[in-house]
Amino acid sequence: MILESDERQALRRAVSDLAGKYGHDYYLRCTRAGEKTTELWQEAGRLGYLGVHVPEEYGGGGGGIGDLAAVCEELGAAGCPLLMMVVSPAICATVISRFGTPEQKRRWLPGLADGTKIFAFAITEPDAGSNSHKLTTTATRDGDGWLLSGRKTYISGIDEAEAVLVVGRTADERTGRLKPVLFVVPTDAPGFTAQQIPTELVAPEKQYNLFLDEVRLPDDALVGSADAGLLQLFAGLNPERIMASAFALGMARYALSRAVEYAKTRAVWGPPIGAHQAISHPLAACHIEVELARLMTREAAYLYDSGDDQAAGEAANMAKYAAGEATVKTVDQAIQTHGGNGLATEYGLATLLVASRLGRIAPVSREMILNFVAQHSLGLPRSY
Repeated sequence: MILESDERQALRRAVSDLAGKYGHDYYLRCTRAGEKTTELWQEAGRLGYLGVHVPEEYGGGGGGIGDLAAVCEELGAAGCPLLMMVVSPAICATVISRFGTPEQKRRWLPGLADGTKIFAFAITEPDAGSNSHKLTTTATRDGDGWLLSGRKTYISGIDEAEAVLVVGRTADERTGRLKPVLFVVPTDAPGFTAQQIPTELVAPEKQYNLFLDEVRLPDDALVGSADAGLLQLFAGLNPERIMASAFALGMARYALSRAVEYAKTRAVWGPPIGAHQAISHPLAACHIEVELARLMTREAAYLYDSGDDQAAGEAANMAKYAAGEATVKTVDQAIQTHGGNGLATEYGLATLLVASRLGRIAPVSREMILNFVAQHSLGLPRSY
């Protein structure tokens, strides 16, 4: 069940060919110029890669999250990791596809599928951290619409997004308890402001604090049903973890390929340095860990696409943990293999140091994944 079909393998080759036309130099050039990788994004959208998982009736390819993860991984392996793939098509399009009303699907899915619309996703809050039960962004009924107020932090790509899928809470009319709800909020809505967070991450996508001050929304901004908020939320979080794994693994594969190429050609004491076990063994270990993480990611995608959300949740967490660890180790070893050249701009590796840490931190930390596995997989007492 974790073997890939001929169609999936053909998809990987096609995406690799596309990304190869651009490459890591293009990615860094755009980033350092303060530009977006717009040409690559638009071409990937025109070719159907961004919407490969969206139902065909809405302009997509009718595939699954495993197909989209393959696209994301191959872009990264060619040196062009596109962070907004984890957000716009993977989270937002998936949630709307599964839970949106017919009108919401008609309105948003075609653009999300072909890349002409970009959505951001906002769940994290300054005082909530990884605890989604502490979210304070609140929606209240106001006539035939809603008023949304709150704060969000570390939200990617607001400067290129048309709208944000915001996770808030509203009172249950029967119990009065707060329950999660999701809204599509236009980035130009009155009362919506964004403030960029300076980071050391070398990437075209920027991070933002969001401030929502009684943002007035129409009734149809609520995605799906107010009673299905928790199901809708996890319908987006599992693909997010799967895609975060694919994003990290693409980066790891890129770094490993550069290191192997260098080790084959760099000669100091006679034979190429790759002939020495001090070089070859660490790279071989990285390759093993990357391939194991890829298998776990495929398993998670298979379970999700099969409709087994519970099993997919466990596998997606494991995949993300494995991918994060493998990527940090591989990027570090790739730089070490290059010696001083690993820090040179020419070799395109040093900029991955901060980016490789993303897999250990976001969208859920490695420590929270270990908590999840200890409690839900091993049956140990809850520790937090």
